[in-house]
Amino acid sequence: MKLWNALDAVTQPDRGLIFVDRRERETLLPWVTLREEAQQVAAGLQAQGVQPGERVALVYRTEPDFFRAFFGCIYAGAVPTPLYPPVRLGRLEQYHQRTATMMRSADVVLVLASPSIRKLLGRAVQGAAPRLGCLTLDQLERGTGNTSEPPDSHLSLVQFSSGTTNIPKPVALSHQALLVQGRVILNQLKEAFPDQANSIVGVSWLPLYHDMGLIGCVIPALLQQTNLVLIRPEDFIGRPALWLRALSRHKAIISPAPNFAYGLCAQRIRDADLEGVDLSHWRVALNGAEAVQEHTVRAFTERFAPFGFREEAMTPVYGLSEAALAVCFSDFRSSPATREGADGLPQISLGPALPGFQVEVRDEDGVPVPSGTQGQIWIQGPSLMEGYLNQPEATAKIFVDGWLNTGDIGCLINNELAVIGRAKDILILNGRNYAPAPIEGSIVDFPGLRAGCVAAISIKHADSERLVVLVEHTAKATPAEIQALPALCTKTILEEHGLQAECLVLQPGTLPRTSSGKIRRGAARTQLDEGTLLPPETMGPLKVLGALWDSRRSMPRAK
Repeated sequence: MKLWNALDAVTQPDRGLIFVDRRERETLLPWVTLREEAQQVAAGLQAQGVQPGERVALVYRTEPDFFRAFFGCIYAGAVPTPLYPPVRLGRLEQYHQRTATMMRSADVVLVLASPSIRKLLGRAVQGAAPRLGCLTLDQLERGTGNTSEPPDSHLSLVQFSSGTTNIPKPVALSHQALLVQGRVILNQLKEAFPDQANSIVGVSWLPLYHDMGLIGCVIPALLQQTNLVLIRPEDFIGRPALWLRALSRHKAIISPAPNFAYGLCAQRIRDADLEGVDLSHWRVALNGAEAVQEHTVRAFTERFAPFGFREEAMTPVYGLSEAALAVCFSDFRSSPATREGADGLPQISLGPALPGFQVEVRDEDGVPVPSGTQGQIWIQGPSLMEGYLNQPEATAKIFVDGWLNTGDIGCLINNELAVIGRAKDILILNGRNYAPAPIEGSIVDFPGLRAGCVAAISIKHADSERLVVLVEHTAKATPAEIQALPALCTKTILEEHGLQAECLVLQPGTLPRTSSGKIRRGAARTQLDEGTLLPPETMGPLKVLGALWDSRRSMPRAK
């Protein structure tokens, strides 16, 4: 079975994708309508000269055209390659460099983008020089290609890894990998909630260039032929209550988010934002994509319990791009389980391996370690990637006898996984290993501190390493609040972790991030050493006009 078979099977005209804008106005794109429009796009791609198996980059926000382009590629036998749009205008130069690198590594032949985004893509497209240039859907040549029997293409998607510790790599995923993931998630829900097996509605604000947003939300909704409610990530960040209000309005039972989002909601949403909100229907609040913090889980649960949120709904999970997403789920019907870690701090269980998957924790020689011992996390399962596209050496480094080295450090107790952190992010202080996430997680709720904008890194000093904590202040922080932050942070770290630390306060937006919003600690360390850890450029109207003009001049040379 291929992904287009799932869209072909849809029959209900009132089910589909529901787009919510910042004013909470909703627009439905039915699956059946999407099928027809995607087939028209596929004919245009074929007429344009896109061949089966070739990659097409998609640069869109959360909008209907993304799905028309995505499934248009699927029907044409091409391989969609979603990339993040230029949302941080003060980082355009970095954006162009990274995006051009990703386009080249995926060897894309065409870039499809919305009209507004295309205006800014000239430099990136010029750097990648795709054979067919950069077009909007309206600019596609209209053709009469055969989409009733789509060309056979083994690959379904190129999904870039997060790039937390390295340059993002092109993860090549098959149709089978995406379908397996969708079915595994659906089966878990149906087994846990048989009374709602045919009415599973989800809400997502996650970006569509991220595996949790695209594979984890869209594919199960398509297979179930049910509604999926979508909010733009930038709208969620600006007004987090949009997420919870949509969950209440649609009586949705499932919605995922990374840990920082739960903390953001607990800190920023006021009671006045939640008038009439009922979260009792929300049965599965998936928490993944980054380290799950016990204090964040507790803060979110306590904050929204008065609005019907159930403690057992919080569901810590584990997955990665190279597995097409999910590997471990904790129990949907139980409260999050915690246990004491090697550093004495509480660790949250991410559950056992999903059906068909296996997880092992191994030492540096690849030998499995005893239960409760920390080591490298290895996985095996039916939705692992085919490899990094056109990168056999990088693929060979992490694949051994069908097992994949995730690059994460963790432990197994009673076959349930707890993740300590990325191996390359582990801090070595006074001869001991420390995960940065618990240190970062203890720095919360300080006046003037920008929520979730903390990075704990180690800096070499003589023959030892010292702990440095980088924090961003809010745009509205007072001088007194900014001045007080270092003492508050270092005092907390000493009291909770017994570690001496130095704290540097940065302007908003300074910390480097991945396309999915995770802080790149390694890049922050490098930029600090090089003296290039700087805030984004201020983009006034004249600079925006200059960027648009530069893009316009660059675009013709890219074709």
